[in-house]
Amino acid sequence: MKLGVVVLAAGQGKRMRSRLPKVLHPLAGRPLLAHVLDTAQALGAARIGVVYGYGGDRVPRRMADYDCIWVEQAERLGTGHAVMQAMPRMQAMDRILVLYGDVPLMQPATLQRLVDAAVETELGVLTAVLEDPTGYGRIVRDEAGRVLRIVEQRDATAAELRIDEVNTGFLVADRTRLDDWLSRIGNRNAQGEYYLTDILALAVGEGVEIATSHPRTLDEVCGINDRVQLAALERAFQRRQVEALMRGGVTLADPARLDIRGRLYAGEDVSIDVNLVVEGDVRLAAGVSIGPNCLLRDCAIGPGTQVFANSIVEGAVVGADARIGPFSRLRPEAVLADAVHVGNFVEVKKSEVGAGSKVNHLTYVGDARIGSGVNVGAGTITCNYDGVNKHPTVIGDRAFIGSNASLVAPVEIGEGATVGAGSVVSHRVPAGKLTVTRANQTIVEGWQRPRKKPKAS
Repeated sequence: MKLGVVVLAAGQGKRMRSRLPKVLHPLAGRPLLAHVLDTAQALGAARIGVVYGYGGDRVPRRMADYDCIWVEQAERLGTGHAVMQAMPRMQAMDRILVLYGDVPLMQPATLQRLVDAAVETELGVLTAVLEDPTGYGRIVRDEAGRVLRIVEQRDATAAELRIDEVNTGFLVADRTRLDDWLSRIGNRNAQGEYYLTDILALAVGEGVEIATSHPRTLDEVCGINDRVQLAALERAFQRRQVEALMRGGVTLADPARLDIRGRLYAGEDVSIDVNLVVEGDVRLAAGVSIGPNCLLRDCAIGPGTQVFANSIVEGAVVGADARIGPFSRLRPEAVLADAVHVGNFVEVKKSEVGAGSKVNHLTYVGDARIGSGVNVGAGTITCNYDGVNKHPTVIGDRAFIGSNASLVAPVEIGEGATVGAGSVVSHRVPAGKLTVTRANQTIVEGWQRPRKKPKAS
């Protein structure tokens, strides 16, 4: 069976009070629509069509990484009309599943149950029972429990408004029958729109049994109409992530103060303090400890490594049993081997630091290759930029760089060499040698510090 997915993403979202199309608003750092398309892909859909409208081609341009068919709904005349626009591009499909670009937490397993429930019939709908069904279309059943129709709230009678089983909007249908039903729905309703839900009455009239299925959690079917609802679903998404982490052996100091805006893969006995922000793909091996107020973005951290408070690790790879921070910044293409120490107010960019080396204080390391067992003293700077080009610094194994040294690249410090504190090094330092470039100290006899004149009274 070839499954085609149609995602409705044409709405403006007026209650968002934004010029940005609603489906491009971020949830967990990614557009709402991205979450929906990920779900469609996880189902193994043979074809995914997205119906867009408000904002023109901003939506397809923003989501260009996805393999989708983009169909514009020039006039937004309802959900039924939106699906009609996509159907000509779905003629090779057997079944059509309808999703919504502003309902980001739907799970693939829930949709698979819906598809499976409808395998013996021609139409299936996902319904839910709500304590407060206000705003939702009601599921009207007969005495035998068979679905008769869905009635929108604005068109419902007083008796129908008391029904607590609601339409979530998600449905799956035989493609041929869906084409036929869509061609016969009308717009005689309060909004003058073509409701997708009107196909149910046509199906019932033809004796089609409508299969139903239900989500495991109500968060899955919650749509977003304003920023309050967006914030609520952001919290729901984060709760889902942190619960999975804790079940996998991760300790969180406060589950409510971790924000995952990408994907976090964490091994057993990882410990995370408060206010961590995760962006992109982040991998934490077993036993990693993350201190408070850190940012991790597109990085991998090896087993047993400690990242102390207020540190940023971005685009970097860190080995095992390293110590990072507090107040460290690892920038893209920083590669740290095992047992490296990078301490407070140290920045490392596009550099390799060998096993057991220490860069503990107030240092900038850029475009460098540092060997193993090296000590880089406080205040050391690799002067890598000449105003036009970046140049490399190479420091051999077991070298010792004294405090406040300036290494003017391109430059090489040999194995076991020592650079005296305060030196400005612009030429190669041979292995095992001491290099000092320092002005002679002068003592000026009889000198007195200038004194301020007393203020006039």
